[in-house]
Amino acid sequence: MSNPPSESKHSRYMQRALRLAARGLGRVEPNPMVGCVIVRKGRVVGEGYHRRFGGAHAEVVALSGAGPKARGATVYVTLEPCCHYGKTPPCTEALQAAKVSKVFAAMRDPNPLVAGKGIRVLRKAGIEVIEGPLQTEALELNAAYLKRETQGQPYVIAKWAQSIDGKIATHSGDSKWISSEPARKWTHRIRARVDGIIVGSETVLRDDPELTCRGEPIKRLAGRVILDTRLRTPAHCKLARTAREIPTVIFTSRQATTTARARRLGLAGVLIKPAPLRGKHISLKHVLKKLAGQGMSNVLIEGGGQILGSAFDQGLVDEAIVFIAPRLIGGSRAPSALSGKGVSLIAQSQRLKNLKIRRIGPDMLYHFRLPS
Repeated sequence: MSNPPSESKHSRYMQRALRLAARGLGRVEPNPMVGCVIVRKGRVVGEGYHRRFGGAHAEVVALSGAGPKARGATVYVTLEPCCHYGKTPPCTEALQAAKVSKVFAAMRDPNPLVAGKGIRVLRKAGIEVIEGPLQTEALELNAAYLKRETQGQPYVIAKWAQSIDGKIATHSGDSKWISSEPARKWTHRIRARVDGIIVGSETVLRDDPELTCRGEPIKRLAGRVILDTRLRTPAHCKLARTAREIPTVIFTSRQATTTARARRLGLAGVLIKPAPLRGKHISLKHVLKKLAGQGMSNVLIEGGGQILGSAFDQGLVDEAIVFIAPRLIGGSRAPSALSGKGVSLIAQSQRLKNLKIRRIGPDMLYHFRLPS
């Protein structure tokens, strides 16, 4: 059954607001992405989005564009308007001052300072507020913000490249390069908009990576995070040598923080942090909570197999990006992407229901989200 014309119209304007909001990806975090469209007599008279952290909110930008035409207009905003003073005044005050007549808010803001209060303030002022449409799309757009607000953890993206037979390196540890240049460019695009990149010590020892963004406009400078139980990261590795330019932290066992290597890494600019163990490895859940506390909204786990496997075992992954290259590596000792505990039965395995597949150069990209 098709939607009624009015519902279709409201969805269309909200979709426009969502597209605007998405332009803030990588620039507004830890704030949410928000878009706003103002309509009067069937015409868009103002629109805007939250462009950068600390900048004007979407509603204020849109109202500025609308000017006096906002009076009696309908406002479509992807998130409940704020009602508290932060880096900017409350958007509820701006909407009241502009004398708009109706507000469609796609979703409520889980921030305790808002959480329904913005809607109540507007209704008390005589402005009609309707929650929705496109709530599902709005929730998906701000999944990272929602997770940090409600769970105290950053949104986790897992990424790896593998051969057709599921190997991420040869039995000798060689992994450069399984994926193609176009696939690696795609990875740099993701690095350019996340807050942190997480790897294990095996990846550092094997690949000596830089974990930087190359060839893409940098929206956020991602910090590098190393999980290294025995603190084997060498002080001469690329991550340590560039630690004064790009924030780099190593989470290690408490005993390892007092070693000579810890002092050498510290002198290079690397931050050494103690972390509890989960079995024989650094507790990834502890690390994620610490990163969220430092303001990180989303992080990218790039390996190795132990960390990726542990993240999936514990249900910490929200989204995954997998490049499958047309190569065969073979070898029983060649590592696979998920080297954690795994499941005992096929019936226990996760069936991916929202899988998106596309070709990137000669490789195939498998992109999916995990159910929350």
